[in-house]
Amino acid sequence: MTDVSEIRAQDFTELVAPLRGELHAHCYRMLGSVHDADDALQDALLRAWRAIDGFEGRSSLRSWLYRIATNTCLDAIAQRGRRALPVDLGPSSDHAVVGDAPLTEVAWLGPYPDARYEQRESVELAFVAALQHLPGNQRAALLLFEVLGFSAAEIATWMDTTTASVNSALQRARATVAEKVPARDHQPPADARVREVVAAYSSALERGDVDLLLSLVTDDVTWSMPPLPHWYRGRSAVGDFATTIAFVCGSWRHVPTSANGQPAVASYLRAPGEDVHRAWSVDVLTFRGDQVAELTAFIGPEHFEAWGLPVTLP
Repeated sequence: MTDVSEIRAQDFTELVAPLRGELHAHCYRMLGSVHDADDALQDALLRAWRAIDGFEGRSSLRSWLYRIATNTCLDAIAQRGRRALPVDLGPSSDHAVVGDAPLTEVAWLGPYPDARYEQRESVELAFVAALQHLPGNQRAALLLFEVLGFSAAEIATWMDTTTASVNSALQRARATVAEKVPARDHQPPADARVREVVAAYSSALERGDVDLLLSLVTDDVTWSMPPLPHWYRGRSAVGDFATTIAFVCGSWRHVPTSANGQPAVASYLRAPGEDVHRAWSVDVLTFRGDQVAELTAFIGPEHFEAWGLPVTLP
């Protein structure tokens, strides 16, 4: 345990530095946005600094900071609501929707820069998307108990409720997440296969090769592109979108990366008449077996900053 005198004797920033990464990941899981997580963590650390005199060392500094960060996120959820993906808004489209316009009134789920190995499963896109369907108290209880290993009694104290209420929230949260997150019936593909698929996906878009693209995906593959509201399911619909829109809108270049602990590519588009490729989307690939079951392309150059990626390529 760290007592108050020890905290006062050290620089606060240095003291919390080892915990910043995991606290930021917790805020992202709660809020579904890197930018919201940035704001929440900054607010939580400011609250902690202001309340440092009230820290009596009866719990660890880590537990104390998680309590503050969780309540900061709950305040944000109460104000902003949940984030969504296109698949949450309506049925898939059978054919390419030409002129699909961004839906700006929706708070969209965002991608997360690559996480440490031990965090990967807890920031996977399907899991974070499922969390957004939970009320704030259920979301917090599930993450604190299942992901971070705090006890139901601790969580009850932090959330000013009873242990029975926490256990009830956990039961409801588990049922919702189990319904939303597909069962893992296959082992993840080997790294070599992942690199092969990522390279082939990039090549298919750059060459306009629909046969290559469709050879990489499952029969029921989905392709969504927030903030565009329309999305596509199945090889036929995905192939129609690729040939009607993706292959003809300009020249593509790709940089392999990772997001949400999953394979990803940063996509750059050179529109007709331009001489540079501009940041377009971070495409997250979700595998089932050794094929891609979900393509989620997060459109917008604002996503590239968190990866430290350039916004243009020559």
